[in-house]
Amino acid sequence: PASQAGNGGGATAGAGAGDRARARARPGRGGAGSAGPRVRCCSRRGVGAVLELCAPFVRALAQGQPGGAAAEADALWNFETAVRENVTINGQPWEEASDDSQLQSGSNIKILEDQFDELIVETASRRQMWPKKILVHVVQTLKAEQEMLKLYQPVVKPAEIRSPPSQDASISDLKQATEVASKQISEAMQSIPALIEKAEGFSQALTWQPTLELCKLRQAVFSGCKAKEENNAQDSVAPGEVTPTETVTSKNPYVLLKKRKAAASPKRRHYPIRRRKITLST
Repeated sequence: PASQAGNGGGATAGAGAGDRARARARPGRGGAGSAGPRVRCCSRRGVGAVLELCAPFVRALAQGQPGGAAAEADALWNFETAVRENVTINGQPWEEASDDSQLQSGSNIKILEDQFDELIVETASRRQMWPKKILVHVVQTLKAEQEMLKLYQPVVKPAEIRSPPSQDASISDLKQATEVASKQISEAMQSIPALIEKAEGFSQALTWQPTLELCKLRQAVFSGCKAKEENNAQDSVAPGEVTPTETVTSKNPYVLLKKRKAAASPKRRHYPIRRRKITLST
């Protein structure tokens, strides 16, 4: 692979540059224990970033070679392999060196834990110390406010407000009026149940008034009918002559009997009976 990388570089930079590249790459094939200088690096991630930056240039150099994309991929792989074989990460070869991301994450976690512990200690110490410091300042401010209040003197003296005598008389009258009104209100409140009972009785009487009038009307009607019946009965039973018995002798054997009057009825008024003439044959 190192020879292929040297051939790729010789196509553009000349045979002398290819020989130098091969001469540099040969000592790195012996492994970690073989003699030969290697480039010492501290970060595997940094070397990978450098390889990514060099990849476009290697592809540009491999564009003129036959094979197309396969040739470009082979040239890039050879270049990366040669660099990894000739580089040590903290004294270790590329394959044995650990990834920086794991180390960095572990170191970051440790740093965060240390910072968190420091914050806990600092907050605990502040909780113990700061209230005492704040208390001193609070006491000083309260004392200063009290001294300022002692120094304050009002410019105008407040005068006592007294109501005039006319207002006193009106207030006493108002009190008496309110007492009388309260008594009247209490009496009215006490008489409310009796008034409610009276109102209920009056409402019941009003509800019974139509029935009473109807009863009076019926009584008047039926009393008139009874009076008419009595009059009709008296008219129908009129005094008449009674036929003499056999023992009594009379001069006139023929007796005239009065005819009873028929009772006046509404049908007779509408349909009167026609009088008939009776002829007696001798």
